[in-house]
Amino acid sequence: MSNAGESDKIWIGNDHGGHALKRTLLAFLEERGIAYYDVGSDSGEIVRYPHYAVRVAQAVSKGQASRGILICSTGIGMSIIANKFDRVRASLCTSTYMGRMTRAHNNSNILCLGGKITGEFEAIDILQAWLTTEYDGGRHAISLGLIGEAEDSLNASCDWEPGADFYRDR
Repeated sequence: MSNAGESDKIWIGNDHGGHALKRTLLAFLEERGIAYYDVGSDSGEIVRYPHYAVRVAQAVSKGQASRGILICSTGIGMSIIANKFDRVRASLCTSTYMGRMTRAHNNSNILCLGGKITGEFEAIDILQAWLTTEYDGGRHAISLGLIGEAEDSLNASCDWEPGADFYRDR
């Protein structure tokens, strides 16, 4: 879309169930001058969502993109596969509150939406909240640090044991 670098663009992927909602969200992004890179399906013909989720999740995981959006019929499948990738925090959101809180508390970097379960006006509100909410940090950084530790251990094929602070932080 724009001259922004690839990592500055929001990568967006979808399957057939998310095609119509993607069109709405792309128009929203364009109206606001927000750069995006569309790697999703261009029709409502049946395709397999993992192909599109992997492209977006890999881009975020490798730092090619700082954020992504994934849309399938429910958003569930997209969120499952996206969260398999290192440093991806994909959040399925069905309300504006969830869109705001997943950024503020979880520093979510992929927004997952359901094209068949979320209306276009609600989806725009969710996206707007997700785009404009800053990460709070603070006490939330403790949990994100633990998630990072778990990812590192699990990806090294060893069991993860929460640190000594695990029980104290409860």
